[in-house]
Amino acid sequence: MENLVYSRMLVKLSGEALMGSGDFGIDPTVIARLAADIAALHAADVRVGVVIGGGNIFRGAGLAAGGQDRVTGDHMGMLATVMNSLAMRDALDKLEVPARVMSALSMPDVCEDYTCRDARRHLDEGRVVIMAAGTGNPFFTTDSAASLRAIEIKADVLVKATKVDGVYSADPMKDPDARFYPELTYDQAIAENLGVMDMTAIVLCRDQRMPLRIMNIQEENALLRLARGESIGSVVVTETDRVNSK
Repeated sequence: MENLVYSRMLVKLSGEALMGSGDFGIDPTVIARLAADIAALHAADVRVGVVIGGGNIFRGAGLAAGGQDRVTGDHMGMLATVMNSLAMRDALDKLEVPARVMSALSMPDVCEDYTCRDARRHLDEGRVVIMAAGTGNPFFTTDSAASLRAIEIKADVLVKATKVDGVYSADPMKDPDARFYPELTYDQAIAENLGVMDMTAIVLCRDQRMPLRIMNIQEENALLRLARGESIGSVVVTETDRVNSK
Protein backbone atom coordinates (compact mmCIF):
# COMPACT_ATOMS: atom_id res chain seq x y z
CA MET A 1 0.00 0.00 0.00
CA GLU A 2 1.30 3.43 -0.92
CA ASN A 3 1.99 6.16 1.62
CA LEU A 4 -1.15 8.20 0.93
CA VAL A 5 -2.36 11.49 2.33
CA TYR A 6 -5.95 10.52 1.46
CA SER A 7 -6.92 6.86 1.68
CA ARG A 8 -10.70 7.38 1.42
CA MET A 9 -12.06 9.91 -1.07
CA LEU A 10 -15.44 11.03 -2.34
CA VAL A 11 -15.16 12.33 -5.90
CA LYS A 12 -17.97 14.57 -7.17
CA LEU A 13 -18.19 14.76 -10.96
CA SER A 14 -20.55 17.08 -12.78
CA GLY A 15 -22.73 15.56 -15.44
CA GLU A 16 -21.37 18.15 -17.85
CA ALA A 17 -17.90 16.66 -17.38
CA LEU A 18 -19.12 13.55 -19.21
CA MET A 19 -20.19 15.45 -22.34
CA GLY A 20 -16.72 16.27 -23.60
CA SER A 21 -17.07 18.71 -26.47
CA GLY A 22 -20.69 17.70 -27.09
CA ASP A 23 -23.85 19.48 -26.07
CA PHE A 24 -25.66 16.50 -24.55
CA GLY A 25 -25.20 12.98 -23.27
CA ILE A 26 -22.03 11.00 -22.59
CA ASP A 27 -18.81 11.03 -24.60
CA PRO A 28 -17.42 7.43 -24.45
CA THR A 29 -13.84 8.70 -24.68
CA VAL A 30 -14.32 11.10 -21.78
CA ILE A 31 -15.98 8.61 -19.44
CA ALA A 32 -13.29 6.04 -20.27
CA ARG A 33 -10.59 8.55 -19.25
CA LEU A 34 -12.40 9.47 -16.04
CA ALA A 35 -12.84 5.79 -15.22
CA ALA A 36 -9.09 5.29 -15.78
CA ASP A 37 -8.37 8.05 -13.25
CA ILE A 38 -10.62 6.33 -10.71
CA ALA A 39 -9.02 2.98 -11.54
CA ALA A 40 -5.60 4.47 -10.77
CA LEU A 41 -6.85 5.47 -7.33
CA HIS A 42 -8.25 2.00 -6.79
CA ALA A 43 -4.94 0.42 -7.83
CA ALA A 44 -3.19 2.58 -5.21
CA ASP A 45 -5.57 1.13 -2.58
CA VAL A 46 -7.59 4.33 -2.17
CA ARG A 47 -11.20 3.67 -1.19
CA VAL A 48 -13.26 5.66 -3.68
CA GLY A 49 -16.83 6.89 -3.60
CA VAL A 50 -18.26 8.72 -6.60
CA VAL A 51 -21.23 11.04 -7.02
CA ILE A 52 -22.13 12.17 -10.55
CA GLY A 53 -24.54 14.94 -11.46
CA GLY A 54 -27.12 14.64 -14.22
CA GLY A 55 -26.84 17.98 -15.99
CA ASN A 56 -25.62 16.40 -19.22
CA ILE A 57 -29.00 14.69 -19.55
CA PHE A 58 -31.56 16.65 -17.56
CA ARG A 59 -31.90 19.51 -15.06
CA GLY A 60 -35.01 19.55 -12.90
CA ALA A 61 -34.58 23.20 -11.93
CA GLY A 62 -34.62 24.25 -15.58
CA LEU A 63 -37.86 22.42 -16.22
CA ALA A 64 -39.40 23.96 -13.10
CA ALA A 65 -38.52 27.41 -14.44
CA GLY A 66 -40.71 26.59 -17.44
CA GLY A 67 -43.70 25.75 -15.26
CA GLN A 68 -43.20 22.02 -14.59
CA ASP A 69 -43.73 20.80 -11.03
CA ARG A 70 -40.36 21.09 -9.24
CA VAL A 71 -40.68 17.79 -7.40
CA THR A 72 -41.36 15.94 -10.64
CA GLY A 73 -38.48 17.72 -12.34
CA ASP A 74 -36.06 16.89 -9.54
CA HIS A 75 -37.05 13.23 -9.62
CA MET A 76 -36.35 13.21 -13.36
CA GLY A 77 -32.95 14.76 -12.64
CA MET A 78 -32.23 12.02 -10.10
CA LEU A 79 -32.93 9.40 -12.77
CA ALA A 80 -30.40 11.15 -15.01
CA THR A 81 -27.74 10.67 -12.31
CA VAL A 82 -28.57 6.96 -12.22
CA MET A 83 -27.99 6.74 -15.98
CA ASN A 84 -24.61 8.43 -15.63
CA SER A 85 -23.70 6.17 -12.69
CA LEU A 86 -24.52 3.03 -14.67
CA ALA A 87 -22.33 4.31 -17.51
CA MET A 88 -19.46 4.87 -15.09
CA ARG A 89 -19.84 1.39 -13.62
CA ASP A 90 -19.72 -0.08 -17.12
CA ALA A 91 -16.54 1.90 -17.87
CA LEU A 92 -14.97 0.61 -14.64
CA ASP A 93 -16.08 -2.95 -15.44
CA LYS A 94 -14.10 -2.73 -18.68
CA LEU A 95 -11.02 -1.88 -16.59
CA GLU A 96 -11.77 -4.81 -14.25
CA VAL A 97 -12.37 -2.48 -11.32
CA PRO A 98 -15.07 -3.82 -8.98
CA ALA A 99 -17.81 -1.21 -8.62
CA ARG A 100 -21.33 -0.92 -7.28
CA VAL A 101 -24.06 1.59 -8.08
CA MET A 102 -26.19 2.45 -5.05
CA SER A 103 -29.28 4.57 -5.51
CA ALA A 104 -31.16 6.76 -3.03
CA LEU A 105 -34.29 5.84 -5.02
CA SER A 106 -35.17 2.17 -4.85
CA MET A 107 -34.81 0.37 -8.20
CA PRO A 108 -33.62 -3.15 -7.33
CA ASP A 109 -33.68 -4.39 -10.94
CA VAL A 110 -31.11 -1.74 -11.87
CA CYS A 111 -28.86 -1.20 -8.84
CA GLU A 112 -28.61 -1.55 -5.09
CA ASP A 113 -30.46 0.63 -2.64
CA TYR A 114 -28.16 3.07 -0.87
CA THR A 115 -27.47 2.55 2.80
CA CYS A 116 -24.56 4.09 4.63
CA ARG A 117 -23.62 0.78 6.23
CA ASP A 118 -23.54 -1.16 2.94
CA ALA A 119 -21.64 1.65 1.20
CA ARG A 120 -18.94 1.52 3.88
CA ARG A 121 -18.80 -2.28 3.60
CA HIS A 122 -18.30 -2.15 -0.17
CA LEU A 123 -15.54 0.43 0.26
CA ASP A 124 -13.82 -1.60 2.97
CA GLU A 125 -13.93 -4.65 0.70
CA GLY A 126 -12.21 -2.72 -2.08
CA ARG A 127 -15.09 -1.77 -4.36
CA VAL A 128 -15.69 1.63 -5.91
CA VAL A 129 -19.10 2.87 -4.80
CA ILE A 130 -21.04 5.10 -7.18
CA MET A 131 -23.83 6.84 -5.29
CA ALA A 132 -26.74 7.85 -7.49
CA ALA A 133 -30.07 9.71 -7.29
CA GLY A 134 -28.77 12.50 -5.08
CA THR A 135 -30.21 12.39 -1.58
CA GLY A 136 -33.44 10.89 -2.89
CA ASN A 137 -35.24 14.13 -2.06
CA PRO A 138 -36.26 17.07 -4.25
CA PHE A 139 -34.78 20.55 -3.73
CA PHE A 140 -31.33 19.13 -2.95
CA THR A 141 -28.47 19.35 -5.46
CA THR A 142 -25.92 16.66 -6.19
CA ASP A 143 -23.38 18.94 -4.48
CA SER A 144 -25.38 18.55 -1.28
CA ALA A 145 -25.64 14.81 -1.91
CA ALA A 146 -21.86 14.59 -2.36
CA SER A 147 -21.27 16.46 0.91
CA LEU A 148 -23.68 14.20 2.76
CA ARG A 149 -22.23 10.99 1.31
CA ALA A 150 -18.65 12.09 2.01
CA ILE A 151 -19.58 12.60 5.65
CA GLU A 152 -21.49 9.31 5.84
CA ILE A 153 -18.67 7.17 4.41
CA LYS A 154 -16.12 9.02 6.58
CA ALA A 155 -14.08 10.23 3.63
CA ASP A 156 -10.78 11.98 4.26
CA VAL A 157 -11.66 14.58 1.64
CA LEU A 158 -14.46 15.58 -0.72
CA VAL A 159 -13.11 16.33 -4.21
CA LYS A 160 -15.21 18.45 -6.53
CA ALA A 161 -13.75 17.73 -9.95
CA THR A 162 -14.58 20.55 -12.36
CA LYS A 163 -13.35 22.20 -15.55
CA VAL A 164 -11.50 24.99 -13.70
CA ASP A 165 -8.26 24.92 -11.71
CA GLY A 166 -9.88 25.77 -8.37
CA VAL A 167 -11.61 28.65 -6.63
CA TYR A 168 -11.36 32.17 -8.03
CA SER A 169 -12.76 35.51 -6.88
CA ALA A 170 -14.60 35.70 -10.23
CA ASP A 171 -14.98 33.67 -13.39
CA PRO A 172 -11.39 33.49 -14.73
CA MET A 173 -12.72 33.02 -18.28
CA LYS A 174 -14.43 36.41 -18.10
CA ASP A 175 -12.22 38.34 -15.67
CA PRO A 176 -8.45 38.16 -16.29
CA ASP A 177 -7.89 39.84 -12.90
CA ALA A 178 -9.74 37.12 -10.99
CA ARG A 179 -7.75 36.06 -7.92
CA PHE A 180 -6.95 32.38 -7.35
CA TYR A 181 -7.42 30.97 -3.85
CA PRO A 182 -5.05 28.05 -3.11
CA GLU A 183 -6.61 27.82 0.36
CA LEU A 184 -9.67 29.36 1.99
CA THR A 185 -12.14 28.71 4.77
CA TYR A 186 -15.79 27.79 4.49
CA ASP A 187 -16.79 31.01 6.22
CA GLN A 188 -14.74 32.96 3.68
CA ALA A 189 -16.42 31.14 0.79
CA ILE A 190 -19.82 32.00 2.25
CA ALA A 191 -18.99 35.62 3.08
CA GLU A 192 -17.50 36.33 -0.36
CA ASN A 193 -20.18 34.33 -2.18
CA LEU A 194 -17.56 32.47 -4.19
CA GLY A 195 -19.92 29.84 -5.57
CA VAL A 196 -17.76 26.92 -4.46
CA MET A 197 -20.83 24.72 -3.94
CA ASP A 198 -24.41 25.44 -2.96
CA MET A 199 -24.96 26.77 0.55
CA THR A 200 -26.36 23.54 1.99
CA ALA A 201 -23.31 21.61 0.82
CA ILE A 202 -20.88 24.20 2.20
CA VAL A 203 -22.55 24.33 5.61
CA LEU A 204 -22.65 20.53 5.86
CA CYS A 205 -18.92 20.29 5.15
CA ARG A 206 -18.09 23.17 7.48
CA ASP A 207 -20.09 21.83 10.40
CA GLN A 208 -18.64 18.32 10.02
CA ARG A 209 -15.09 19.57 9.30
CA MET A 210 -14.96 17.82 5.93
CA PRO A 211 -12.06 19.16 3.81
CA LEU A 212 -13.13 20.12 0.30
CA ARG A 213 -10.80 20.18 -2.69
CA ILE A 214 -11.82 21.87 -5.94
CA MET A 215 -9.66 20.85 -8.90
CA ASN A 216 -9.52 20.49 -12.66
CA ILE A 217 -10.41 16.93 -13.62
CA GLN A 218 -8.80 17.45 -17.02
CA GLU A 219 -5.31 17.44 -15.47
CA GLU A 220 -3.54 14.16 -16.11
CA ASN A 221 -3.58 11.78 -13.11
CA ALA A 222 -4.78 14.65 -10.91
CA LEU A 223 -6.80 12.47 -8.54
CA LEU A 224 -3.92 10.08 -7.83
CA ARG A 225 -1.45 12.94 -7.44
CA LEU A 226 -3.83 14.56 -4.97
CA ALA A 227 -4.15 11.33 -2.96
CA ARG A 228 -0.35 11.17 -2.78
CA GLY A 229 -0.19 14.66 -1.26
CA GLU A 230 0.42 16.95 -4.21
CA SER A 231 -1.20 20.36 -3.79
CA ILE A 232 -3.71 20.56 -6.63
CA GLY A 233 -6.48 23.10 -7.04
CA SER A 234 -7.98 24.86 -4.03
CA VAL A 235 -8.65 23.46 -0.58
CA VAL A 236 -11.50 24.66 1.63
CA VAL A 237 -11.29 23.95 5.36
CA THR A 238 -12.64 25.25 8.65
CA GLU A 239 -10.87 28.14 10.34
CA THR A 240 -9.79 25.79 13.16
CA ASP A 241 -8.20 23.31 10.75
CA ARG A 242 -6.51 26.12 8.84
CA VAL A 243 -4.89 27.42 12.02
CA ASN A 244 -3.88 23.92 13.15
CA SER A 245 -2.18 23.18 9.81
CA LYS A 246 0.19 26.12 10.23
